[in-house]
Amino acid sequence: MEAPRAQGSAILAVAACALLWSTGGLFVKLIAWNPLAIAGMRSLIGGLVILVFLRRPHFTWSFAQIAGAVCYAACMISFVTANKLTTAANAILLQYTAPLYAAVLGWIFLKEKAHALDWVTMAVVIGGMVLFFMDSLTLGGMEGNLLAIASGVFFAGAIVSFRAQKDGSSLESMLLSHGLTLVVSIPFLLQGTPTLAGWGALGFLGIFQIGLPSLLLNYGVKHVTAVQSLLTAVLEPLFNPLWVFLVLGERPGPRALAGGAIILAAVTARSLVSLRSALRPVAAG
Repeated sequence: MEAPRAQGSAILAVAACALLWSTGGLFVKLIAWNPLAIAGMRSLIGGLVILVFLRRPHFTWSFAQIAGAVCYAACMISFVTANKLTTAANAILLQYTAPLYAAVLGWIFLKEKAHALDWVTMAVVIGGMVLFFMDSLTLGGMEGNLLAIASGVFFAGAIVSFRAQKDGSSLESMLLSHGLTLVVSIPFLLQGTPTLAGWGALGFLGIFQIGLPSLLLNYGVKHVTAVQSLLTAVLEPLFNPLWVFLVLGERPGPRALAGGAIILAAVTARSLVSLRSALRPVAAG
């Protein structure tokens, strides 16, 4: 039963990671500061969380470790920048085309061929996301849209690189990525300072929105494919507006609710099928 249990725990870990990621939209709204400065300070705090957990990080400087660090840092930076140049809906929708790229990259670099059900799930999820963000989608902001697409490619590259380190630790890649993000943000850190409440929000972002999720993601990618990880992570844009609604009262419309239900059903169904498939050899034995 170890493999199915590990796979089930891994799916739950990635789902918990996505839920914690999703709090970012709410807490970023509470901080009056340059977005890149927020990203850099969040990475500083999140990197310290990872460092405390690792104690003595082991840097192999392998291709997978470096690629994971560069891709994850590029994902965070390009996504923050995309949000300034296009709508938040466009940015998150285009970033979460990442499972499509992960299916290709995972097949090339990891020899993990996406299941037919993965492609069906991707199609349903993308359809649900279009419905979810339909009222906010625009055709403008081409530079921002291209950056959001690039963010999705980098996101997929990061997850595939983390998955390539499944026999070791991808946390060192994440630690390096936060260092890179911090370095890029240095010029923007000097543009004013947050309020006391803003520093509290930054603390939450660093510890609970990016630090702890890194530990959960590190566990998750060891036991489920890159595509499955990203399909589960799609829960992030689904829950992001929920927290904003609960705290700030920004109510989602009926299309958003319908799209969210479609996404949740598709991701849940795919995860249950994965677990059922993993359990079959045990039952047969």
